[in-house]
Amino acid sequence: MREGPERRRRGLPPWAQWNTAAASAPWTVGVEEQLMLLDARTLSLASRTEEVGSALLAPLAAMTTADGNACVIELRTGAHVGVPALAAELTRLRAALDHLLRDGLGLCTAAAGTHPLALGSEVAVAADVRHRRPGGPLRALGGLAPTMTLHVHVAVPGGQLAVRALDGLRSDLPLLLSLSANSPFWHGADSGFASFRTPVLAMFPCVGIPRRFGSYGAYVRLVDAMVRSGAVADPGWLWWDVRLRPRLGTVEVRVMDAQSRVADVATLAALVQCLVRSHAEGPPARAVPAELLAANRFLASRDGISAWFAAGTDMPRRPAADALGEMIEGCLPAAVAMGCTEELAAAAALADDTGYARQRLMAARDGVGAVPAALVGAYRGTRRYAAA
Repeated sequence: MREGPERRRRGLPPWAQWNTAAASAPWTVGVEEQLMLLDARTLSLASRTEEVGSALLAPLAAMTTADGNACVIELRTGAHVGVPALAAELTRLRAALDHLLRDGLGLCTAAAGTHPLALGSEVAVAADVRHRRPGGPLRALGGLAPTMTLHVHVAVPGGQLAVRALDGLRSDLPLLLSLSANSPFWHGADSGFASFRTPVLAMFPCVGIPRRFGSYGAYVRLVDAMVRSGAVADPGWLWWDVRLRPRLGTVEVRVMDAQSRVADVATLAALVQCLVRSHAEGPPARAVPAELLAANRFLASRDGISAWFAAGTDMPRRPAADALGEMIEGCLPAAVAMGCTEELAAAAALADDTGYARQRLMAARDGVGAVPAALVGAYRGTRRYAAA
């Protein structure tokens, strides 16, 4: 039986009260991207988020947040009805941040899942993030070289529809990871992975693909039990590949590497927006074994869009590229309704020119030491990062 509005809200803990504004603006989309701060001269990581925060003025200050690492800053857009408007805002925000960093602070920034050359010894912990310090809950994990992620939020009218979307997205997450993979290098060497951010992040608690919940009540009961038991400090410590944000009224997809180019952010945002709406308005998703999804997630992180996914005991493996074609076709009705058909269609082009492949091409041509400059160029919208 579907839960009515009153039944859903009655007895819910404060954190689980679904933002009612999402019902008046459903399916709007916004992004948060984690960016690396770099010394403009050396292009090494620069642990100066506190200084950057002090220099930011409105309205840019309202769209940025310091991360746990003092060399990572988070840039976020507002909520938009369509992806084209989101991409336009993100372009403006990136340009404004770049101008401030270069002209006032001798810094620059770039976006990728990892810095290709960085070592953990170069990284400072943000002054106000006690949980990452030695002796805090994360112990030595807080001192690792940082990883950067793209988060996409889509507004959903209520918690029950949001869980339906979350349950449906579970099977889509490995493919989204394959397409977004953008971190092949770690400590100056090729890791052999398309997204090495993914296995690094796997060392942290409460990550990966969450289980199927079936109802918002089941989701709330699990999360609330984890919070009340002290297993996590608050729901924000659940760093699953997809999670619910009741305070915002959104489903948040977090499986993807940070993207070097705004156009790629737009493509992934369009896919997520369409998938969330399609799953929320469609029939409940079938239960897929967690072990199968975990295996496909690993293959996606290792092989990117070249991965072959396990489809089940009674079905042969299939290439991620074929699965992407099916995903694009299935998302088309939602894309027409939300005005992002062009960005959705660009997913096929991204599959032919992935972030990890571009980084490896640059490294093969000019050495891995040239990759940070290429990432900076891609962030600023230059052609320097284009494949030769």
